[in-house]
Amino acid sequence: MTRLAGFGAIAALALLAGVLPAEAQQKTLTVAAYGGVWDSHLRKEVFPEFEKKHGVKVEYVAGNSTDTLAKLQAQKGNQVIDVAIMDDGVMYQAIKLGYCAPIQGLDKSELYPAALFKDDKAVAVGQTGTGFMINTKVFKEKGWPIPTSWNDLKDPKFKKQLVIPPINNTYGLYTLMMFARMNGGGEKNIEPGFKVMKADVNPNVLVYEPSPGKMTELFQSGQANIAVWGTGRVQAFANTGFPVDFIYPKEGAPILLASACPVAKASVNPLAHEMIKLLVSAPVQIGMAKEMGNGPVNTKVDVNMPELKMAPVGERAKLIIAPDWDAINASRDDWTKRWNREVER
Repeated sequence: MTRLAGFGAIAALALLAGVLPAEAQQKTLTVAAYGGVWDSHLRKEVFPEFEKKHGVKVEYVAGNSTDTLAKLQAQKGNQVIDVAIMDDGVMYQAIKLGYCAPIQGLDKSELYPAALFKDDKAVAVGQTGTGFMINTKVFKEKGWPIPTSWNDLKDPKFKKQLVIPPINNTYGLYTLMMFARMNGGGEKNIEPGFKVMKADVNPNVLVYEPSPGKMTELFQSGQANIAVWGTGRVQAFANTGFPVDFIYPKEGAPILLASACPVAKASVNPLAHEMIKLLVSAPVQIGMAKEMGNGPVNTKVDVNMPELKMAPVGERAKLIIAPDWDAINASRDDWTKRWNREVER
């Protein structure tokens, strides 16, 4: 009797200390992805049903792609993140560094080929075109013509009204790349891009802003009236009723693929695969299209739905540019250092 009582006391202490059998502990799945509408939509519309179905708590870590990659590097050997969602360019870096495991059981039959990565180390969960966001009300009041070219960002009338994300954000990187391409260079010769950014674009820049929340605040306060941003972000902002529209520059709109991978570790969380498969499923893709304006990667989604009027689908897909990520990633660190030294001072 005494021995049984002693055992019971030990068990009680174990419970108080949180030392429970593995099956009794609450499972967690840590997802690292973008802030803003991604954060709010996934928490509200995607995670609750997943948590209920799998008996798991989803922890969300918001940040831009380079933030997430930095976390993977810092946690190497003891990864906390289970699912990483990043821009495709940064995802290629993560794969090369060994941070992504193959997705198990991915049904590719309903996915566009462009969404797939080699060896299933990742998969795109949304696509976005890069161009201009403008305040249509201000443009109309001032009688300004709608910008049609990347060169319009150099127009002096936009002095201190233009917002561009920094180079560690893909939209900022693409801006630099486009000016290089349009002036005799490109991903393998970025010099012309830096020349134009420093001499012609920088005088118009109010701030190089990476935060989606702060970007919208700058427009709402009237400080900014034109920005370089993505179709999904602009559509989500327009869905709030604010008078903004997205413009595809005539020279082209670089494509951005929001991509997901299971984080490689000694024991990959099996629910990481399930989360990623859920994100590319037709029902979730439809929800992301409606709420976030994300171009779908699932072929079962109707690309003619009104919520995708800005997305790079249908006729607009002809304006999409696919960057050379091998060339970019080989030089990205050097470009970032130079940008911080010469452009964003």
